[in-house]
Amino acid sequence: MSPGQIDLHVGCELGYQAEEETHAVTLIEPHSSLQHTIADEHWDPGPAPERFTDLYGNVGRRFELQPGATSFAYHATVRVPSTPEPMPEERDVQHWIEDLPPALLHWLLPSRLCQSDLLGDAAWELFGEVPRGPQRLSAICGWIHENVSYGVASVPSTTVMEILERKGGMCRDFAHLGVGFCRAMGIPARYVCGYLPDIGIPGPYPTMDFHAWFEVWLGEQWWTYDARFNMPRIGRVPIARGRDAVDVAMVTTYGNATLETMKVWSDEVGEPQATVAVEGVV
Repeated sequence: MSPGQIDLHVGCELGYQAEEETHAVTLIEPHSSLQHTIADEHWDPGPAPERFTDLYGNVGRRFELQPGATSFAYHATVRVPSTPEPMPEERDVQHWIEDLPPALLHWLLPSRLCQSDLLGDAAWELFGEVPRGPQRLSAICGWIHENVSYGVASVPSTTVMEILERKGGMCRDFAHLGVGFCRAMGIPARYVCGYLPDIGIPGPYPTMDFHAWFEVWLGEQWWTYDARFNMPRIGRVPIARGRDAVDVAMVTTYGNATLETMKVWSDEVGEPQATVAVEGVV
């Protein structure tokens, strides 16, 4: 392991109840761009299901859930920087749309849950006077962090307009609102889900779960923003990227199967694990 790196044990265990044999697809492994950081990985039970990479570079697996109760787990040791993630500087400009590479234009379009076309008036009213670039991004994240209450239950179909109206949601809703505001203001943005350990954060810690944030294009690269915490973090491991949460469901089942139990872990190797089962997940 190189200096400035730490090892994380990441993964999850999911339990399903299926009425009949049901095809399933998972997105629970580190993104394909991080494959070189995986020191080891395994599935339980093995062998690992069929592997593929989707159009966003997300690593998926497909397999059959058998009738009755089925559980499976994924474990990986991932090497990550031991310092907080970097943030852009003033030289990392926000490009005018006509100067963006064509491949980035896709990340400006409205999507099913991030209706950036409907957010335009609110976005420009709130942030139109803020200087373009990192200052505008800081203002967007700061506003969401201060004005949207965390812990307000949402459903998979909750849209950014609903979040803006009720000023409450979960981490996916914070990420969706960030993506929507950015696209409305001409900033390429994409939704991200993954593992996030509690390194460097004072307790008490909530039950470990998957986390959602967003990435934006400034200067010549993508940068991580997280309106839920609104601060750089250590050990963030992206699993999947997409237009919104519809593209990155941790498990998609093509039939009548119910998620009943879930455990998620993301712990520094050598530190006590804080994994807690969530019973009766719906």
